[in-house]
Order: sequence, then C-alpha cells, then structure tokens
Amino acid sequence: MTSSKPLQLLVEEYTHQFTEELIRLRRDFHQHPELSNREYRTSRIVASYLEELGLNVTRDIAHTGVVALLEGKEKGPVIALRADMDALPVSEKHSSLSFASQVSCEYEGKQVDVMHACGHDCHTAILLVVAKILSQLKEHWRGSIKLIFQPAEEGAPEGETGGAELMIAEGVLENPRPSAIFGLHVIAGMKSGHIGYRSGPTMASSDTLKITIHGSQTHGAMPWLGIDPIVVASQVILGLQTITSRQLDVTHEPAIITIACIQGGIRDNIIPDQVKLLGTIRTFDERMRSDVAQRVHNTVTHIASSAGATAEVTIERGYSVTVNDPHLTQDMVGSLTKAAGIDKVFVSPKLTGAEDFSKYQEKIPGLFFFLGITPEALSHGQAAPNHSPHFTVDESALPVGVKALCFLALDGLALLSEKQPG
Repeated sequence: MTSSKPLQLLVEEYTHQFTEELIRLRRDFHQHPELSNREYRTSRIVASYLEELGLNVTRDIAHTGVVALLEGKEKGPVIALRADMDALPVSEKHSSLSFASQVSCEYEGKQVDVMHACGHDCHTAILLVVAKILSQLKEHWRGSIKLIFQPAEEGAPEGETGGAELMIAEGVLENPRPSAIFGLHVIAGMKSGHIGYRSGPTMASSDTLKITIHGSQTHGAMPWLGIDPIVVASQVILGLQTITSRQLDVTHEPAIITIACIQGGIRDNIIPDQVKLLGTIRTFDERMRSDVAQRVHNTVTHIASSAGATAEVTIERGYSVTVNDPHLTQDMVGSLTKAAGIDKVFVSPKLTGAEDFSKYQEKIPGLFFFLGITPEALSHGQAAPNHSPHFTVDESALPVGVKALCFLALDGLALLSEKQPG
C-alpha cells in the first residue's frame, strides 16, 4: 500500500528508523578493515545484505566489487550511486574504541596494521542503508538505481589492476547504462552534518613522478674526479619548484609538484653513482597536466645535463581530475539542501587529494560531494585528517549522507523522467 506522506518525509522517517543499523554496519566494517583488492569479507556482507533486499546482485566485479540493480515501479531512466570499500595500511591509534581495528596482514611483502583511516567504512554502510530505504519506497519512483560497491579506490597493489577503471572495463556502466552517477566522501575538518560541493574541477589529478639521476661514483674527498648525483638531485628539487611558482599561470588553476622520497648513497665518504627521487604531481586541468609533465621532463634533463649527469624521468598517470558536471551540479544542489539544511550546504574549495570517482565522470556526468564528520567543538587544525592513524568519525553526521544520496537518486530520476518521458 502506497503511503500518502510526502516522499521527503518518508526518507527522513526511514533514515531515523535505520540509524542504529547504519551505525552497527559502519562499526562492523571499521573493526574488520580490508586492503585494496582484498575486500573479501566486506563484499560478502554487502552482497548478502543486498540479496536479502531482493535485489539483482552481481559479485566479484573487478576482483571483489559488488553491483546491484534496484528497480522502481516501472521502467525509466537509470542513475548510479557509488561507495568504495577498501581500507589503508595504517595502525589505528584509537584503542579506547570498542570497535577499533586489530587487523594486520601482509602488504607488499611487509606485515602491516590495517585501518579504515579514510572513512570508506562509512561510505559502504551509508549506501547499504540507502539501498534499504529506496527498496522500501520503490512504488514511489520510476526507473532504476545501480548500486556500485567498489574495491581498491586507494589503488591496487603493485602489479595488480583494480578500482573504478577495472570496474568500468568489466562493464559496470553498461546493461543498463546510467545517465548520471553520484558519490560522497566523509572528510575531517568539516563540521559534522555539513555538505560541501563544487561545480567543475573539484579534486586534483594524481600522477607519480619517478626520477633517476646518473652520475659517476668517486671518493667523497675528491668530488672533481666524478659527477655528484646528490648535488644534481638537490638542484633538480629546487628547479622543479620554479615550474609552479614561475612558469604556470596560477590564476587559471593551481598545481603541485612534490618530491617526497630521496634515495642515494651508502656512507659518508662515497659519492654514489645514482640518486632516485619519488614524488607526486597534482593538477586541476588536463591540458595543464600534460604541460606540467613536459616541463618536469625538460627541467630535470637539462639540469642534469648541465652538470654532466644524465636523468631518466618517468611520469605514471594516475587518477584524472574529479570534475563535477556543471549542469548536473546545478540541478542537484536542492537535493543536498533537503538532506542537510540550506545553512549547512556550501561551495567547497578545491582539494588537492585525488579520487578515482573521476574515472566514472569521464564516461557519464557525475557529482561527488563531501560530508563533514568533525564535531563543531574541534577546529580544522585540531581534527586528525583523513589517512591519519588518529582519524575519527562523528557518527551523528552519517544519516545526512544517507538522506543526501536518497534525495539525489530520487530527484535525479524524477528530473530525467521529465526530460525523457515514457
């Protein structure tokens, strides 16, 4: 029997009704974190939960991914909702929590502790409860909602493939093909229950920079008899900073070049024959991304050549720029305000972190937004950031994420139905 209550009120009532279940699911996932491409337990729980709702579920996409199709009262447009499931090799520093992680496992040949230090446990729990609510309301809407539970957002292990790119390659955006996709990310430093969004470039691309500088080994007391790659490396590091500070139009988009690792030498009196540098490049524009890559190559090789050294430069393209479709974003802001309240929704600044949600946005229009999970009493500087061993979540914010995804799906389907009737 169809309720006469407004759909928004029904979503709010069901969200309140299922809040304890939401928290229970989140805490269970948090206590049992799994690394990228190893989300075996998580995916089993997700698939079983969705099957109990009567959904058509496909398991083992892109290794451990789960996809389910939720159908409304009649055929219509298709929208996708995505949550990521993987954790990080981080040792949790919250032993006082009753559900703190005690998990450890092997990662790239080392024994490491594992923690949901980025909040993907929240994303998975939120989308499961969204599925439950929308299943209860399927007589109120037409079309289909594709629920995507993705592994390996943090990156597949060395030598493996995974994440959004592999899910797309294995057909997650086909049969049926969504017209739009929505996703969220909990974020520390933003007030609990507040939602931040941005039209256009929102999160940066992420490329890995690898440099090897080849010199000529000699005695540390006689540097003129060799070519010192350590001095060249120091010149390269400083030279790279002039790309972002002096060569790019910073009024267009910002960019970052970071060298985070230097390897070279074995003792105090031997100048080595090579030095390796490892870093990351972040940009918000694809043309700038290519331009920066070329400038990095030129800067490194020319500095090395000026000292008589040689250099190898490798730039491995990672995640693309996360670009929120401007038209979709404009249409959906109202859905976000229904979830959080108009005074708690704002245009967020760009974030130099990266997200492989961008891979979906390369194929279909998408909107990715941020949910604050830090109590108002804590300032931005006091809140441990995502990826920190001290990262924590104010769970009172999670129902807002549930309502936001519900309203985005329902309003998005309604809007598409108006544009594509029949």
